[in-house]
Amino acid sequence: MNLFPDLKKKYTKDDMSAREAQRLAEFIAWGPIVFQASRLVVKFGILDALCDSKDGLTEDEVVEKAGLSKYAVKCLLEASLSIGTVIIDDVTDKYSITKTGFFLLNDPATRVNIDFNHDVNYQGLFNLEESMKEGRPAGLKWLGDWPTIYEGLSSLPKQVQDSWFGFDHFYSDSSFPEALEIVFKKHKVRSLYDVGGNTGKWALQCVGYDKNVEVTILDLPQQIGMMKENTKGKEGAERIKGYGINLLDKDAAFPKREGGLDAIWMSQFLDCFSEEEIVSILTRAKAVMDADTRIFIMETLWDRQRFETAAFCLTMTSLYFTAMANGNSKMYHSEDMTRLVNEAGLEVEQIYDGLGQCHSIMVCKSKV
Repeated sequence: MNLFPDLKKKYTKDDMSAREAQRLAEFIAWGPIVFQASRLVVKFGILDALCDSKDGLTEDEVVEKAGLSKYAVKCLLEASLSIGTVIIDDVTDKYSITKTGFFLLNDPATRVNIDFNHDVNYQGLFNLEESMKEGRPAGLKWLGDWPTIYEGLSSLPKQVQDSWFGFDHFYSDSSFPEALEIVFKKHKVRSLYDVGGNTGKWALQCVGYDKNVEVTILDLPQQIGMMKENTKGKEGAERIKGYGINLLDKDAAFPKREGGLDAIWMSQFLDCFSEEEIVSILTRAKAVMDADTRIFIMETLWDRQRFETAAFCLTMTSLYFTAMANGNSKMYHSEDMTRLVNEAGLEVEQIYDGLGQCHSIMVCKSKV
């Protein structure tokens, strides 16, 4: 199995002592409580207060700043000691924030992940076992009655919708500047299909980057409606078109573009589908390509991460797909994605790694 160096170091050896391993096992067992307690010391401003304090705060001082009962503060601080987000001075009895607490409070990725897991996933993950056995998003019933989460995005409660799009956009947006350089400067693209373009954020970046670029977004009809509303009146919007298509329908053909097509863009898209569905989508994409057309697949391939923390986040995200999104997709290993590309009659021409938070771009062409 291909693994980048930091992952290989972590995933191929078991270096923990028995005591460390037991501690981690208990941390897992109490994971739901660890999560909620940690979320609340952020929400109630407790970590903020400790972070702003030069010498730490007593329990009573935290009570005053948080506006909570002494009981609530005591429970949260004592839990946080065990979790590792705060420490205590055993002489002054003052609490201080730890490095872990600082990251919990200030790291943008961590904050996005907390909101995503609380608002979108938390209740539904109770049904993960059912999802694994049945191959369907059994936890999605907590949000609405849809076959997949994608049909329901426009109807989600606002807070849930904000957390979903916040998660989705945080990871993709960090990669956009480098991706624009690759697509438009290195590969000279002028016409592009944005497959699964959601609200049109990438399309707006494209038409803003180059005044000669034309983009057609291929997505569900309800998503095209959201995209048109989001792009209305913005610079370059006249060069963004929408094409409603159910990409899960294996008979739904990609539209032919008069004059040819330079590129097909799929960003954080194929991870939303099963292996069989990916091959179907790529095969239909290939049908509208010529020898000069390239498919740009931007994905968070978990094995190609510079830091193991990113791989951890990605493999956990796979279980969101299982329980909440569709029941059959995941964050893919690059070897699996390459195999699916080949099955669709395409080949990987080049891979760019290290874009933004954790992205790679696979550039694919038709096999000769």
